[in-house]
Amino acid sequence: MKLQDELPVDHRLGQVYRVGAGLGGVFLLVFGILGLLDHPSFLDTQGKEVIGLSSNGTLSVISIIAGVILIAGAVIGGNIASTINMIMGVLFILAGFVGLMVLDSSANRLAFRIPNVIFSFVFGFVVLTFGMYGRVSSHLPQDNPYWKQRHSKPETLPNGPPALVKVMRPGDPRPTGH
Repeated sequence: MKLQDELPVDHRLGQVYRVGAGLGGVFLLVFGILGLLDHPSFLDTQGKEVIGLSSNGTLSVISIIAGVILIAGAVIGGNIASTINMIMGVLFILAGFVGLMVLDSSANRLAFRIPNVIFSFVFGFVVLTFGMYGRVSSHLPQDNPYWKQRHSKPETLPNGPPALVKVMRPGDPRPTGH
């Protein structure tokens, strides 16, 4: 069983995933390339300022790789772009927490400063939101492909005496107007 076979394909939402992945990837690619222009030290804990963020050679290379991954997701599109956006969003949020922990220490090998940490959190949540758009919600419309996928199997009615069946299945869990 392949994951891509299990997820529905929706072309309208695929555009949202592609735009989110593409814009994020282009920004990271530009940041990474600008960070490498001055031939920075790769493990310098101070770094140099690029587009308002601190960067060293290692962070620039990681940014280029992350940008290429996001752009690849945008080119592929569909559920792959959504999944890549969610994974990259979580990784950026985790990078923000790690950057916060190593701030102003010798373990700060990516030359993170407070603006980098804030960027990691904000960018991570934005990319994560692009990935989850139309995919995760308690009130998905019935024409949403993810709602259709989750509700495509016919519901089996419980067996037993009518009173017990009524207790086990008292009514529609999503009444009209809620």
